[in-house]
Amino acid sequence: MPLDLGQIVNGAFSTLGRHWKQLFGIGGAVYGGVLAVIAAATAIAYSATSDHLHRIVDLPSGASARSEDVAPLIIAFGSVWLVAMVLFITGTAMMQATAPAVLQDAVLGRRSTFGVIWRRAWARVPAVIGTVILTSLIAMVPMLLAIAAFVALMVSAVASDSGAVTAVVVSVGILGFLVLGPVAVWLWVKFSLAPSAVVFERQRPVAALRRSAQLVRGAWWRIFGISALAFVMAAVASYIIQLPFTFVGMFTSAVGASDLGSDPTPAAVVLAMGGYLTAVLIGQLIGQLISATFPPLVIGLLYVDRRIRNENLGAALAEAAAAPPQQGRWSPFSR
Repeated sequence: MPLDLGQIVNGAFSTLGRHWKQLFGIGGAVYGGVLAVIAAATAIAYSATSDHLHRIVDLPSGASARSEDVAPLIIAFGSVWLVAMVLFITGTAMMQATAPAVLQDAVLGRRSTFGVIWRRAWARVPAVIGTVILTSLIAMVPMLLAIAAFVALMVSAVASDSGAVTAVVVSVGILGFLVLGPVAVWLWVKFSLAPSAVVFERQRPVAALRRSAQLVRGAWWRIFGISALAFVMAAVASYIIQLPFTFVGMFTSAVGASDLGSDPTPAAVVLAMGGYLTAVLIGQLIGQLISATFPPLVIGLLYVDRRIRNENLGAALAEAAAAPPQQGRWSPFSR
């Protein structure tokens, strides 16, 4: 039978409770690995550019840094930023694939193992990345057009050197964002079920976008409201979880700062702040696990609900739940 709001939210919590080892285990492995690689890349970048960095830090007041010192820092830490972005995109795609991979067993009342979920999700990561990138590009087109038009109008206003023209341009720019912002949200919701289609139906990115648009048709407001509620709940839970870690970090940093002299070295400052940074990092990692698992579970259940309502998926799920899991490789989610 179709799922109402309470069943979707309770189903997400129930899935977290029954499959927390797989969800949080994969999340911890993914984000822990991402942080470890970024830390290693940062250490390598620092060791390669430490002389340049120290020369810039030790510059006398009013002196300008030489380009010979600035350029290596930009290249090294720009490379670290690029690596971090690629890793975070991959990690986020892995979590967006993990939630529906878990739901494939959860909606049938079956348990699964870490290895099975990992392999199932990892196989769909490239397609999920493609889906997320396409969705972001499509949703951002209206905002990018608004920004480009606003910049062009501002250049014209500055060239005209008229306060009245500038005021009109600013008003038009604000109106444009107010009009095109909702368009971007509408597009994001329209394609929000695409990652679930990638995993449940093994769709390719473009086909998954079409599939999401088909399933969302006629239920945009419902999907928008429930998805927004899931993101708000995850954000509040993440914030509450991070608070105690922040307070512990502030206490440890205050203790470390009391031992600093009047002219501490950069290394001493970093060492004194080490406790704070570690505590905050742990809190953010735990909060990120909540933010990366709960909303995708809710969106995955919305996908299941739409198929129950539109395609009589409930009968196929009941048949699959009653059958032994060893019976072939047929999936009730196949089309």
